[in-house]
Amino acid sequence: MSVGARRGLPQTLKWAGLPTLSFRVTKKQFVVYRAVLAWCVYRDIRYNEHSIKDSAAGMKRFLPILFVAFTLLQLAGIAATPSQPKKTSRAPKKLPYKAKVPGVDPTMGDNVDGDDLVIRRAAVAALGTFAGSVVVADPSSGRILSMVNQRLALKTGFVPCSTIKLVTALAALTEGVVSKNTTIYTGRYITYNLTQALARSNNQYFNILGTRLGFDRVHHYAEMLGLGEKAGLDIPEEQPGLLPLETPKNGGVGMMTSFGTGISMTPLELAALLGAIANGGTMYYLQYPRTQDEVEHFTPKVKRPLHLAPTGIEDIKFGMRGAVDFGTARRAGYDATEPILGKTGTCTDFQTASHMGWFGSFNEVGAHRVVVVVMLTGGKNVSGPIAAGVAGNIYRRLSAERYFVADATGKKTSDLPEIITTMPCCGAGR
Repeated sequence: MSVGARRGLPQTLKWAGLPTLSFRVTKKQFVVYRAVLAWCVYRDIRYNEHSIKDSAAGMKRFLPILFVAFTLLQLAGIAATPSQPKKTSRAPKKLPYKAKVPGVDPTMGDNVDGDDLVIRRAAVAALGTFAGSVVVADPSSGRILSMVNQRLALKTGFVPCSTIKLVTALAALTEGVVSKNTTIYTGRYITYNLTQALARSNNQYFNILGTRLGFDRVHHYAEMLGLGEKAGLDIPEEQPGLLPLETPKNGGVGMMTSFGTGISMTPLELAALLGAIANGGTMYYLQYPRTQDEVEHFTPKVKRPLHLAPTGIEDIKFGMRGAVDFGTARRAGYDATEPILGKTGTCTDFQTASHMGWFGSFNEVGAHRVVVVVMLTGGKNVSGPIAAGVAGNIYRRLSAERYFVADATGKKTSDLPEIITTMPCCGAGR
């Protein structure tokens, strides 16, 4: 506050014959300055024997003392000259550090001679620069329509994460461990049925199912559904995934049936499994024609029929549809009239030190139905929901091209009958 704003100070200065100064002082500084003035008045009265009223002339003798006192107060920081308003410069808000993930070209080295180019364009555009792979197949024949990042898709495989829950669910339904509406307590007050557990990918639910099934039965159905063996027929460079021969030491069978611990799965194996679910229970060999002549003379070949509960496949479809409608795969949905069914998977593959994002899916609309498998690798920027978003983008683009409602009568098929193999599977007597 200014000196002139202090009550009585202007009169005192005027009475003392001093000018009214205009500097800002604190309350403490004002008290000190007033005390100096009072001392000067006292000295004037004592030595000149004047009344306070008549001592103004004498006070002028002490003017140098006042200015010296004021100067000392300034130097000591007690009084201050008029201060400039503080310039408050707000520092720019520091954003959390986000590592830049270098983009990659997932199409490098791919041979596209036998691809369906409409699907190829949609898959490449949707995958973008993610380090991952996309496999699109026809569930009614086993033909691979496009494969983006073929080198990654044909490798030994990766941990399947929560996509293994499809195998667990089919095994539990077929063995009578649960029905579609059986509820299981996963916590003190929390219950799930199969549809809810699949849609929301509840780990504890499938851990319990795996424990009830036991390793032998889980291994049997995983083998029946194509894990641990090549999914393709005469596809150069394809390598099979791995299926453990004994209970994984890390987490036991429960972790195996909820996270896929101990299992290595390829995108082709998941595509073949989903194709069998989509067509009602027939597992085809995946075939990848590489020339136009091979496309025109394509012949589907059945690997084996699946021996599952009569309603097992229909029962898990409710949970797979729920995953897209209200569960972990909501990013895949784009139109309620063109339903997509799928299952996400998110975890870390410790063998490759890579974070994984899986989404296996198929649609149920129109004449051209497809299986779409998206597998992403990398850091924390990939997950099952992210993979679901990539797949949803593929379906959306194909829908915009009217691919699903196109006339299917012009589709060329071989006049030869399907070749159904009798290769042994899944243990004797099963």
